[in-house]
Amino acid sequence: MQTKFNPALRAVRRRLVLMAAVAGGLALPGIAAAQMSDPALQSVAPGAPGQMGGYGRPNGGSGYAGPRQDPSDTPTTHTVAPAGEEPAIRIPPPKLLTAPAGADAIAAVVNGDVITRADVSNRARMFGLSTGLSLSPDLLDKLRPQVIRELIDDRLEMQEIQRRKIVVADADVAAAIGSVEQRNGLPPGGLRQKLASQGVSYDTLISQMRTQLGWTRVLRQQLQQRGFVTPAEVDEQERLFKAQSGQPQYRVADIFVPAEDPSRLNDARRFADTVIQQLRAGAQFGIVAAEFSQGETALKGGEMGWVRPDQVDPQIATLITSMPVGAVSNPIRVAGGFDVVTLEEKRTIGSDMATVLNVRQAFFPFATPLDPANPTAQQKSALGAAQATSKSATSCSAIEAANAAQGGTRPSNPGDIRLDRMNPQMQALLKAMQPGQASKALVTPQGVMVLMVCSSTQKNLAAMTRDDIADQLIQQRVELSSRQLLQDLKRRALIEQRET
Repeated sequence: MQTKFNPALRAVRRRLVLMAAVAGGLALPGIAAAQMSDPALQSVAPGAPGQMGGYGRPNGGSGYAGPRQDPSDTPTTHTVAPAGEEPAIRIPPPKLLTAPAGADAIAAVVNGDVITRADVSNRARMFGLSTGLSLSPDLLDKLRPQVIRELIDDRLEMQEIQRRKIVVADADVAAAIGSVEQRNGLPPGGLRQKLASQGVSYDTLISQMRTQLGWTRVLRQQLQQRGFVTPAEVDEQERLFKAQSGQPQYRVADIFVPAEDPSRLNDARRFADTVIQQLRAGAQFGIVAAEFSQGETALKGGEMGWVRPDQVDPQIATLITSMPVGAVSNPIRVAGGFDVVTLEEKRTIGSDMATVLNVRQAFFPFATPLDPANPTAQQKSALGAAQATSKSATSCSAIEAANAAQGGTRPSNPGDIRLDRMNPQMQALLKAMQPGQASKALVTPQGVMVLMVCSSTQKNLAAMTRDDIADQLIQQRVELSSRQLLQDLKRRALIEQRET
């Protein structure tokens, strides 16, 4: 039986990772709980699991976007909402772009499609917001060349989407944005407000999402029969995996900065240095990679996954075998550009034992963000309901029911959790809980949670199932197809870059 891969979720992960970061919801397991001054609320335990990802997998449509919109216009909006309900997300309709007054407002032209300075500024601000860093004029100048190149790639992808008459519906974009808001406890429209507060145009996010969803459809068409994996191919990979058992393996992430044109080598090196500076200042590697890496791992937040030294460039192999876990490298000159890598973990092939928890959570949302010094009556009521659930719930089904009663604004089942990947506070809390035991109420700025461990098992996470192998094989084909098609589009394109 052949295995077919649907690339939609993987191809859109790049933007979902970024939007989750913008929403303030990435890596929520590490968030510190707000401390309330009200005596009735001070017993709440610190730390909250928030959105807990699965184990053993590195972290993450249809359609036509239409020509870009003239930023000088104030368009009406398409509304995406069920009949009779207040629209949650309003998406500007596609309109023809007219060049802004003054040639100095144009940063680049791609097959006649204009990229303005405003486009570059908005994308750069998105980078600053996603990393939590303030964009100084000097940093903006360093980012500009890479931002322009990324926008050029986006335009080439969108033009190919349009050429193939692929349609990205407003509903697809709205659903993706709404999903991010829901998972991060934001009200409808909350992500838009977050962007606006930082001076980032909402159209920037919509344009990125449209392009990524449409590009997914392009790749699906491009792969066709290559989107299937045969049992014989899986058998061969299983044989190779068994032969490699016992060898060292390294979990690596990278940010690739292209420098194919020798005249752009200094720009690329300067940008790589800027990225490293921000990473060492605390920016999250996966977010920066998702937004600015031009390599095949960008769709997965830079994750190369588990690799052996003989599977990567010799320069990278030398580094990962000697660098400490968590370190970030200096720029590494590789074929086609520079690589910045980080070592996330080390293990022996075939052996990665871990405690895996199956957990349920009930989330009691706040109507407004928490002010710890002045909790509202609604927030106190939410805490009271959470505390009552903590005392009465004796099964995971009871936690699921409590979460549903609160509107299910966050999923009750966050997926299996690898205990040693949680922050120390959450590790201590979950490790001490017995199956069927509810936690105390856990306060976050967006609401209160009650957790319950349903089961705890020891698993060898290095073992790969046949489905894992098939997924990996098709992922490689998707990434190769994307890279080859984009390179071909660049070769055939007429690109005029007016700013560098």
